[in-house]
Amino acid sequence: MHLAYLQPFEDANKRVSRLAANIPLIRQNLCPLSFVDVPERAYIDGVLGIYELNRVELLRDVFIWAYQRSCARYSAVRQSLGEPDRFRLRYRALIAEVVAAVVRDGLDKKAATALIRQHAAEQVPAEDQGRFVEVAETELMSLHEGNIARYRLRPSEYEAWRQGWH
Repeated sequence: MHLAYLQPFEDANKRVSRLAANIPLIRQNLCPLSFVDVPERAYIDGVLGIYELNRVELLRDVFIWAYQRSCARYSAVRQSLGEPDRFRLRYRALIAEVVAAVVRDGLDKKAATALIRQHAAEQVPAEDQGRFVEVAETELMSLHEGNIARYRLRPSEYEAWRQGWH
């Protein structure tokens, strides 16, 4: 709350302070705090209680209520997502490198498959090569304007490649 009280920015002081409240939580691998469902009046009253009366109780209660809701929501989302794909995590950098190379070099489907297989043969253990090729090809086929930043591609590179790909 003191960050918002100091007013260090021209705008967004309360938003910045609410985001900053997550830093110690995330550092301790705890659920982040969200104010999505917090009644605006309760939050404002809590802030005014601190600013005008130097009383933290109301805002403390708002934070606790919001954190309990955040934890429940986070847990539900986490369960619906399932576990991360360890294979994709292990080869994330190489997959990104291959996808970017295909696009930047303007390769067609046949040349792309050859490049993917070459990278797999050179850099992936034999038991993982088949799945690596499958995942890399799936990533290429799923490429669109909304996810090209993941591969550090510029829109112009993507657009030039896409026209030759189809």
